[in-house]
This record gives sequence, C-alpha cells and structure tokens, in this order.
Amino acid sequence: MEKKYFKEKILPFLLAIIIILADQISKAIIVKLYPIQPGTYMTFGTQLLGDFLQIIHIRNTGVAFSIGAGWNDGVRRALFSIIPILVLIALIIVMIKSDEYTPLQRWAVAGIIGGGFGNIIDRVFRPDGVVDFIDVKWFGLDSKINLLSMERWPTFNIADAAVVVCGILLAITVIVAAVKDKKEKNNK
Repeated sequence: MEKKYFKEKILPFLLAIIIILADQISKAIIVKLYPIQPGTYMTFGTQLLGDFLQIIHIRNTGVAFSIGAGWNDGVRRALFSIIPILVLIALIIVMIKSDEYTPLQRWAVAGIIGGGFGNIIDRVFRPDGVVDFIDVKWFGLDSKINLLSMERWPTFNIADAAVVVCGILLAITVIVAAVKDKKEKNNK
C-alpha cells in the first residue's frame, strides 16, 4: 500500500521540484548574463532562430500579460503572492487526499504546482518582479496580419511554460475522461 501511495500520489511532485529547479536556475543565469541597467526595464540578450526566438531579461511585477503591474506594491504582493500560495497549498492537499485523479492528471497538476511556485519564489524574493526571458514572435507572423495585433508574444519563463503546457494537458485529460464516461453511460 505504501509503495502504491508513493508512486501514485507523491512521485508526481518530482516534476514540480524539477520545474522549480529548472526555472530558478535559468532565471539566475539570465540575471547574471543579462543584468538590467538602472532606469531601464529590460536587457536584450541573444537572438536565436532569426528574430523568432530571443533571450532577453525583463521583470514583470504583474501576472500574466503584466496584469496589475501598476498596482500598489502591497496590494500586488497580497494578491499575487499570498493568495496563490494558499491556492497551491490547497491544490497539493486535494491532490494527495483525492483518489479521483488519473496518473497523467496527477503529473499535470504537479507541473502546474511547480510552475506556480517557480513564479511565487520570484514574487517573494525578487522585489523587482518575476524574471521573464523567453521572447517569441507571435506565430512568426507580421503584426499586420496577426489576429491579436501583437508582433511578439508576451515574454515568459520556464514556470509560465510549465503552467500553460500542464494546464492544457490537464484540460485535455478531463475532456477525454468526460467523453469516455458519457460513451460508457450511453452504452449501458
């Protein structure tokens, strides 16, 4: 029973730890290689794959798409640090106590938890904001034909990518499970 419990409920948290470490190590490297000069908000780094992929150093004091970046520091810290920490702790507790998750869903949730904590670490320990450094051209399309009128996707980091990829994976598994359950009920 203990081995099964560990494999099913605890082992997926290894992904969260790997994401946190990869995220924090990559951010430390970016901060060291591309320091932001006083009075500026970003430092250009390196172009890869032409101008499709760039490594830059930018600080985000808000959340996704810099939402809330101009808010009062105390409000921003409370909303973007304390509340997410409580939500992630609740998610961990639910994940450990619940038997409803499939193994793939557990790994996806662990990836979301790892990405969430990766950015919370920045919000708590980096007063200048979350370190973002991956900058990509929006589908490689010119802004004149881009549906969202953005030439480049908002800059992101490994934690952000983990949350998005694992969130999509989780959504797909939930949809597939719901379709499967519906088919099984219809076949009865």
